[in-house]
Amino acid sequence: MKRSEINKALRELEAMCKKYHCYLPPFCHFTPDEWQSKGHEYDEVRECMLGWDITDYGRGNFDKLGFSLITIRNGNRKHADKYPKVYAEKLLFLKEGQYSPNHFHWFKTEDIINRGGGNVLIRVYNSKEDESIDYESDVVVHTDGKSCTVPAGTQIRLAPGESIYVYQGLYHDFTVEPGTGDVLLGEVSQCNDDNTDNRFNPPMGRFPAIEEDEPPYRLLCNEYPAAK
Repeated sequence: MKRSEINKALRELEAMCKKYHCYLPPFCHFTPDEWQSKGHEYDEVRECMLGWDITDYGRGNFDKLGFSLITIRNGNRKHADKYPKVYAEKLLFLKEGQYSPNHFHWFKTEDIINRGGGNVLIRVYNSKEDESIDYESDVVVHTDGKSCTVPAGTQIRLAPGESIYVYQGLYHDFTVEPGTGDVLLGEVSQCNDDNTDNRFNPPMGRFPAIEEDEPPYRLLCNEYPAAK
């Protein structure tokens, strides 16, 4: 992705958060220059990968395949003695026309919540023992205290305020219901590790290669400089 594309996406997410009164912690507002002077007091941000994140899944077509997000809080399973939080929280921004592809998580379970905007459609499949997609078996779905069973490949529609529980091994993807507008999602989960806990089908990348065509507006969660 071009840095200009990333900067535009971050500004759009920032505006969406402001529109729906999702106020962000101070570290989300640090400029790249300010990060150069931050010491070890912000190691939790660095080592738990808090802050801004963009993905195009390595395909270079962000407006069709990708989305923007912010990790607000997180633990670190590899360093649980230092960062003992067992939970994480994110905000995700999915524009109408964008798609987040099919994947499951080996470790974390999560609630995906529509925080505002249009309607999100989340397609669900079970996984098989060999981790392939089960296109046949019915799927048990939990939404806002309600349990039901749906056919494989059903898209669960979440309007603002509604949520779905995504358990380990449940394949799911995201798209916006056409005509309803961009969506701000919340995610509440166990500790998040995007380097090791995403099983995409088909396989995809997670973090974009960046073409530096302009200075960064904000640093991404994998770009922080070491503490001075």
